[in-house]
Order: sequence, then C-alpha cells, then structure tokens
Amino acid sequence: MTTRIVSMGSPEFAIPTLRALAENYTIAGVVTQPDRPAGRGRALTPPPVKTLALQLGIDVIQPRRLREPEAMDQLTRWAPDLIVVAAFGQILRPAVLDLPPYGCINVHASLLPRWRGAAPIQAAILHSDEQTGVTIMRMDPGIDTGPILAQQPLTIDPADTAATLSERLAQLGASLLVETLPPYLSGKLAPRPQDETGSPFGPPTYAPMLKKEDGQLDFSQPAEALARRVRAFNPWPGAFTPWQGQVLKIHAAHAVRAERPEPTPGSTVVYQGQPAIAATGGLLVLDVVQPAGKKPMPGKAFLAGARGWGSH
Repeated sequence: MTTRIVSMGSPEFAIPTLRALAENYTIAGVVTQPDRPAGRGRALTPPPVKTLALQLGIDVIQPRRLREPEAMDQLTRWAPDLIVVAAFGQILRPAVLDLPPYGCINVHASLLPRWRGAAPIQAAILHSDEQTGVTIMRMDPGIDTGPILAQQPLTIDPADTAATLSERLAQLGASLLVETLPPYLSGKLAPRPQDETGSPFGPPTYAPMLKKEDGQLDFSQPAEALARRVRAFNPWPGAFTPWQGQVLKIHAAHAVRAERPEPTPGSTVVYQGQPAIAATGGLLVLDVVQPAGKKPMPGKAFLAGARGWGSH
C-alpha cells in the first residue's frame, strides 16, 4: 500500500525533508506559511517550501491558522496516512494530530528534551553547547514533548552560525527521517517517552521564539557571550548596536581579552586595525558589519570611513 504523506514546513530548514519525502513517498499535499513581505522593496515572497513544492507539482495550502475550516477540510480530503512536520511555525491541535492513522512526526533540530521550542539552533550556540543534533518524534499536544523515534547528535563547530548549523542539521534530519519511517510505519519501531528527569543530553530546557529586539547587544555582558550571540543570531534576528543615531548590524565578530585598564563597556576602540567595542572582560572585535543603508563590509573597510570611532 502506498503511504500518503502531508508535509508541513516553511523555511530553508524544511527543504531537505520535503525533497527526501518526495523521493520516497507519495506527497498528498504541502502546508506552509502565507507569503510575506521581504527585502528592501517588501515584495510579497513565498516561503522556500512553497517554491519547492510547486516545482515538484505538489498541491500547496497556506492557511494563516491551521484551525481555519478550509484548511481542515483540505487536510481531510488529502486523507494522509502520516503528517511530517519540519519547522512549520504553527502549533498542531488535537484535531490535526489525530487525523492521520500514523499520527504526526516532527523533525526537530535538537537532542530532546534539551531545547524544546521555536529556536533550538540559536539556543545551542548561545549556551556554548558542544553538540546538538536532530530528533524524530511523534507529536503530542505539548511543545516538543512527544515520544522519540530516533536521535542523531552533531558536533557544533566553534565557527558555526545559526545559518551554517541549520543547514547541516536540516540535511541530517532529512536522512534520519527516511531511515526512521520504514520501521515506524511497519510497526517495528515504537516511540519511547522523553525522560523528564534528564536524558543523556541533559534535562528539559526551552528555547523561546526570538524577537527582532533580541538582536541588540548589551555590552555589560562578557565579550565571549556577545560573540556567541552574533553567531547565534546570524542570519536572524541579526546582531546590532546603535552607532551615530543609526543601526550598525554586526554579521561576524570575535572576542579578545581587554588590556589593563579595561575600557568602559560600550566604548568604541581600535584593536589591531579593526573596530571593536568594549564589553565586560574583553573586546568584541567586529569582523563584518553593515552600516545603515549600505552593504555588508569588512570591519577594516568600515573603520576607514567611521569618523569618531575609538574617540569615546
């Protein structure tokens, strides 16, 4: 019997999962987020998953809320045996969770129960985790609390940003998913409950959804923590700091220890020919920045035209 699958996802992270499913199963339909304004022109832009689904000739719906009657009617007509979710961005209610005979399976970018929630990749970098990974789980009404089918760890590189780590986790999740589905669908693999007291990967932790304002750097924090924040928030929400009444975006940076006496946190300095900002216990050296209205540039190029930098 052919297994009919509905795939739910929106960003780039979900692309490898949809592609792998399409190569191995019948995709009855795709559910993704509505088109949204993007870029300087704020042009209405489809989610990456929609673009791929249309290229593959798969039907797509884009409900603002999955509980909308039209969305539920379409899901029922598709009659999926299984729903697979990867970075969809909406909570699935019991009516959806109970619709397919094999339930709803999620490709989650952490080693659950560590980093449940919307931003597990960023949280792993922010908290200096040496490894993360992917979890294939059967969803329940909670937020990433459902029983586990499979997990695969992945080492975090010291230079990883959220973008580079997400790309590797997306590929790992897709390959683990296609390995896991056959034994699950045949009844040979049973989900195991998450250990609420602490798994080999640590006790339950939560990674809440990020907001744009989370990207503003607080230079009373340690320089090392700020460098991790720059990596964790690349590409979104992006790290930034005020500069001469405008926003200076910081795309790449590294921390160094400050010489004695330490400059006042938040003051601008020049360190070995590069712009830097003093933080607690060190300096945040700006490797790639983007001044307002300009393209990203190396820190040294920015410093050449940054009048007043290092004077206060």
